Order: sequence, then C-alpha cells, then structure tokens
Amino acid sequence: MRLLVIEDDPLIARSLEQALTPLGNTVDVFTHHAQAREALQSGQFDLVLLDLGLPDGNGLTLLAELRQRGDTTPVLILTARDGIDARVEGLDLGADDYLAKPFSLAELEARVRALLRRSQKRADNRLTFGPLAFDAASGVATLNETVLDLPRRELRLLESLLLHAGSITPRETLENRLFGFGDVGSNALEVYISRLRKRLDGSGLRIRTFRGMGYRLEEAAS
Repeated sequence: MRLLVIEDDPLIARSLEQALTPLGNTVDVFTHHAQAREALQSGQFDLVLLDLGLPDGNGLTLLAELRQRGDTTPVLILTARDGIDARVEGLDLGADDYLAKPFSLAELEARVRALLRRSQKRADNRLTFGPLAFDAASGVATLNETVLDLPRRELRLLESLLLHAGSITPRETLENRLFGFGDVGSNALEVYISRLRKRLDGSGLRIRTFRGMGYRLEEAAS
C-alpha cells in the first residue's frame, strides 16, 4: 500500500514510517501544509495519516479540500487535540477515524489495517488468489503455504497485484506503490515484475503484460 504521513513532529513521523514500512507499505512523509497539499494533488494514496497542527496551516483544510474534489481516500487524523469539538469537526469534514496523541503504535497499525480493509471491502487482513496469499497484519506472503522471502519492493508489488487479481493493474498504480515520489528508471518496474514472475514459475499463476495498460495476475493457461 502507499501511505501518506503528514506530521510535523520528526520523531513521530520517523516512528510511523518505521512501523508501517516493514509491513509492505510505501510511506511518503511530509511535514508542512504546502508540501502535503502538493502531494495530495499529484499522488495516489491508499491511506492518509493526517496531523492537524502543521506549522504553516491547519490539517483540516487539507481534509476539506480532499473531500471537496471527491477524493474518498481514507483519512486517519492524528492530533494532540483530544477535545470532543475537534473530533466532531474532523469527522464531519470527512475523516474516517481519529487517534489522539500519545498513542500506541500497535493500536495505530490496527486502525490502519481496519481502514484499508474497509476501503477495499475485505473481511480480514488476508489477500489470496489461488495458492498465493499475503497477510497485511504480518507483512508475510506465502505460496502453497510456504513463506516467500521477498525484498520490500517485491512484497509491495505482490500485494498490489493481489488487490486487483484477475483484473489489470495500471502501470502508474504499481509505480506509485513501489517507488512513491522517488525517481523511477524507465525499466525499473519491469525488473521487479521479472523477479516476481520467476518466483511464481510452476505455481499455476502468471503475471501477464498488457502493453500501454499494465499487468494482470491470473491463472496460467494449462
């Protein structure tokens, strides 16, 4: 998943990135209102973790702008403002959940998983397609119930393809989830697709290329 963290406290931001990245997520962190606004306008995210007290603006303004343009990306508000009025205002503006500081990272991770499940209309944390599975809670992928020891970006790629298994996943979506705002070489995605294809060899599954469109995880022809 691609997560956007908007948090001006460097210690909290670092803790969030360190907690969420090992689970197979790409985490982009911004500390200022202006930077975050640009990121939200130019990027595609699966979840936004939003601090309200930013040094150059109010996080609620970002939330309002997001909803006004019809963007339904789940938003989890993180703030030291634990009064009922602030909670009500954030939820009324379209936030999906609210967590007051200080908070436990375990609770944060659970709330993130719950919001992602809800937005993807899943009953639990597991994504499965044939013999292939990924558990978002543990960040573990298995093939025929054998754990796959995947580098982080291969894990992100596998999760993204599983989310759209049987359908075409656009190339841009995959690049966003794998690389975030980092520089992407012209054939960087193909390198990871090729590596994952080798791991699926003989499993009865394949990753099919649709030129100009994207890739599809599907059952291999018998």
